[in-house]
Amino acid sequence: MSIDLKEKRVCVTGGAGFLGSFILEKLKARGCRELFVPRSKDYDLTNLDAIKRMYDDFNPDIVIHLAAVVGGIGANREHPGSFFYNNMIMGIQLMEEGRLRNLEKFVAIGTICAYPKFTPVPFKEDDLWIGYPEETNAPYGLAKKMMLVQSQAYRDEYDFNSIYLLPVNLYGPRDNFDPSSSHVIPALIKKCCDAIDNGDDEIVVWGSGNATREFLYAEDCAEGIVLATERYDKSDPVNVGAGREISIRELVNIVVKETGFTGGITWDASKPDGQPRRGLDTTRAEKEFGFKATTSFEDGLRKTIQWYRETALTK
Repeated sequence: MSIDLKEKRVCVTGGAGFLGSFILEKLKARGCRELFVPRSKDYDLTNLDAIKRMYDDFNPDIVIHLAAVVGGIGANREHPGSFFYNNMIMGIQLMEEGRLRNLEKFVAIGTICAYPKFTPVPFKEDDLWIGYPEETNAPYGLAKKMMLVQSQAYRDEYDFNSIYLLPVNLYGPRDNFDPSSSHVIPALIKKCCDAIDNGDDEIVVWGSGNATREFLYAEDCAEGIVLATERYDKSDPVNVGAGREISIRELVNIVVKETGFTGGITWDASKPDGQPRRGLDTTRAEKEFGFKATTSFEDGLRKTIQWYRETALTK
């Protein structure tokens, strides 16, 4: 049965962030009137007392847990301990406190980094446990993966209604363009735009370019998460993706073309590629709650570049 979100009090942790902003728009479009976004300055979600206060202050029916400490390969290599602890402790305590308060539904947002390093492509949800994640982001991936273990254990023992979703790499307007913590698409867009502005004749890109990734437009991902919140009530994890695999080399060529950068590209092979391949089997999401990505990669990339030029560069 589908949940009518208009009648529910929904808390979105991380709702002030990149993906969260699109989820809030989707919820409001469905008529959801009672939304709560706990801000980190008011609620430190690594602290149990702050979590209890959050539940006391809003008394939600549903929690969509997006909040995470995230970053690209560089940030993951520099902060493996804090990425592991902060992500793990947030998920564990938010779900446990929700269970104790008879929360109607907990929507746990995992990560593609939870998959083993050499998962056969396309990644199927049943392959989540066939090996260890890629080393550069394993602490983060495993911390988020433990929410799946907790979710399934709580459903088995307490009949607690929690679901676990696995979004692929996201991109879109409002993304994080800080070079110290951004992911590959915003990092590349910024590199190209900066090079154009500075008159540089070259950009340097990490790795060999041979690794592959799948990218999902953030607004599409938000729609998938809200559909799952409405319609999905099983313990099996679900991929949320676009179903298209692209090499980093091909990605760089597209970003260069769309930004108008005409200089050269230097590949720094001393830097890691990360996981060799990433591409999702997305049939379960379509079957279980009717989600299918609708934004083409090229269209989404153009919108992202346009937003960056019109918004981020004017700040």
